[in-house]
Amino acid sequence: MRLILAEDSTLLREGLVRLLAEEGHEVLAAFGDAERLPAAVAAERPDVVIADVRMPPTHTDEGLRAALEIRRTCPDVGVLVLSQYVEKRCATELLTGDHTAGVGYLLKDRVAQVDEFLDALERVGDGQAAFDPEVVRRLLVRSTRTDPLARLTGREGQVLADMAQGHTNAAIAARLHVSLSAVEKHINAIFDKLGLTGESATGYSRRVLAVLRYLDT
Repeated sequence: MRLILAEDSTLLREGLVRLLAEEGHEVLAAFGDAERLPAAVAAERPDVVIADVRMPPTHTDEGLRAALEIRRTCPDVGVLVLSQYVEKRCATELLTGDHTAGVGYLLKDRVAQVDEFLDALERVGDGQAAFDPEVVRRLLVRSTRTDPLARLTGREGQVLADMAQGHTNAAIAARLHVSLSAVEKHINAIFDKLGLTGESATGYSRRVLAVLRYLDT
């Protein structure tokens, strides 16, 4: 894939550039700030942008704002956001934008798990979702007594968590050691119990995002 990277940590940035090159990807540009990112993406049209959330000069949400602008102006470009911490607002804004295919959010600790990082990158490049398991866990946590997740069985909860991370039905079946038809039945039950059977969106990524939106309201 053709990639552009924005990460203010020189060590991590250079490490990612080397790793990605070794894996056969082409790194078109690597920045230490987010200011040049949207213009570079508009000019180069990479397959995926990898961006840190907090970058200079304020180290608050520069990377996130750049990522959201890219999603708005270049919806065909995948965006994989990296963060040191679980930032619920960041995940919510990525999930609820107008263009939600090809988006991912990983904690930086996950980057150290090279196979998981590369798998997430490939999924985003393929137009799927890729969300860190810890991010998903935080999004799915409910504190009210009317928790809609309470209606799910243990296996349905596992399937929902894997869906929210961006795994395909086939991948979920392999992870849980069940048949594909069993996964499909669990997914139908999940949407029925969560009141999402009337959703017009039927694509995989859009179904996952609909679940997350519902749970985060």
